[in-house]
Amino acid sequence: MKFQTADLCDAYRDRLQVAAPVFRSYGGVDACYGKITTIKLDTDNSALAALLKSEGNGRIAVVDADAKYCAVVGDTLMGFALKNNWRAIVVNGYVRDTKYTKNIPVGLWALGTCPKKGSRKAPALSCTELKFANIIFKEGEYLYADEDGIITSKKELSLP
Repeated sequence: MKFQTADLCDAYRDRLQVAAPVFRSYGGVDACYGKITTIKLDTDNSALAALLKSEGNGRIAVVDADAKYCAVVGDTLMGFALKNNWRAIVVNGYVRDTKYTKNIPVGLWALGTCPKKGSRKAPALSCTELKFANIIFKEGEYLYADEDGIITSKKELSLP
């Protein structure tokens, strides 16, 4: 489905959440949508790597790294996402290797870039409700992202 978040907002005004405009695109896809899978990290991205090594089935990984200034996604994790059919990654945090990630045909939205990667010492929570960017991300709901922003819906949307 080709879509624009602006058109979806017009058509489904009262059924959507609109994320605060804090994200920038660093992936090789300008627009995508899919079912949300959530994961909460500290600065340890090993659980995210494991998730992206599993079959994505066109889902979008929504990652809450508490906006800590270290990269939790780079070209290696984007490669896992591509290989395993993940449509995109949205990070409440930072990414690196953007020279390469922008050429990988997977969406990647994050707060910004940081050359330093995180540490490997903290547990992660999967399939949990996440709150950031002034909205709530829930496992199994749908996320739509493009140049105009990121929105979520409880159900899959179609253009009227």
